[in-house]
Amino acid sequence: MKFVDEALIRVEAGKGGDGCLSFRREKYVPMGGPDGGDGGDGGSVILVADGALNTLIDFRYQPTFRAEPGAKGAGANKSGSSGSDLEVRVPVGTVIVDEETRTPIGDLALVGDRLLIVQGGRRGLGNVRFKSSTNRAPRRTTPGTTGEQRRLRLQLRLLADVGLVGMPNAGKSSLIRAVSAARPKVAEYPFTTLVPALGVVRVAAERSFVMADIPGLIEGAADGAGLGVRFLKHIARTAMLLHLVEVPIDGGMLPWEAVRIIEAELAQYSAALLQLPRLLVLTKADLITASERRKLAAELKRQLRWRGTIHVVSALTGIGTKKLMLEVANALDAERASAASALAEVTRAIGDDVLRRTWKDGEAGVMPVLTGRDDEEHSEEDDDADDGIEVVYRR
Repeated sequence: MKFVDEALIRVEAGKGGDGCLSFRREKYVPMGGPDGGDGGDGGSVILVADGALNTLIDFRYQPTFRAEPGAKGAGANKSGSSGSDLEVRVPVGTVIVDEETRTPIGDLALVGDRLLIVQGGRRGLGNVRFKSSTNRAPRRTTPGTTGEQRRLRLQLRLLADVGLVGMPNAGKSSLIRAVSAARPKVAEYPFTTLVPALGVVRVAAERSFVMADIPGLIEGAADGAGLGVRFLKHIARTAMLLHLVEVPIDGGMLPWEAVRIIEAELAQYSAALLQLPRLLVLTKADLITASERRKLAAELKRQLRWRGTIHVVSALTGIGTKKLMLEVANALDAERASAASALAEVTRAIGDDVLRRTWKDGEAGVMPVLTGRDDEEHSEEDDDADDGIEVVYRR
């Protein structure tokens, strides 16, 4: 399936149902009074993150989504049914942007995340709502309000634990093919990878992580050169980076020069990208001897003043790939443990604050609820001459 990472859609909430103008007419009841019911609320549109989806291609064929409108009210105090909410499934990692204002609305980063995108219209009131002691036969009703409408731009950012970055033909696709079941295209020319690919790397039973193969970057990528900025955004959704650089072949670019170019592009796009954990990987090690590998790795470390380990691998022969994947898994486990510990501290702090907090009458925490009154069970002294609606404070 073709990877589609952007789509324009239009969402429209349902209109609220109109209130009914009706009077009770029965035999032997010449003046039954008003009995027009309220309309129903219009349905809203809700976006839901679904882990089974991985592309926005379906939105190319269905760009408009409309929720159900509310039904009109009827006589005999019958309220119209409310319109059903429309749930639109989107891939996990979808960012929603208002196309008109260009402002981000939400980010559905986890499976099951829900975002109310447009609110349905409010129901109209029937004429029974306007009966009062001074107006026993009201002919006033209100129409349902129009539901909200929006034009949205959906942007899908890949969600992966590890992102592969490097120059074109650095061996990213070959590596992900060697360590996972993903099968991106591999060829001897630049920009073989035109769309991101995801692969699941399994290092042990019940221990795995997701790796993303990002199209190659070149100098000026952050300004849009090559495939540049179109795919740099995907890297921001990864927990760590594997920076791949190939051994010099036939007088090609020196590894440390290639590393500096990619670092400059990452920093120009977002300085935060360079703060992500990053492992440096020297690829295509099968093209040189073992002694040449050691010398090249040492020189690369010296030129870049690299403090960590430089991993030397070959996707073709499997040299160093298992050791690299195990170190990646260990680093991810440590990162997850640290994040879980930080979340636990925040949760405990919030819990302590809630326990210390006390509610008093008249303070926040008392929410007004609008309730309609029954025509037959209230006295004229309690009638409101304006709208027949009273406010009851419910704790």
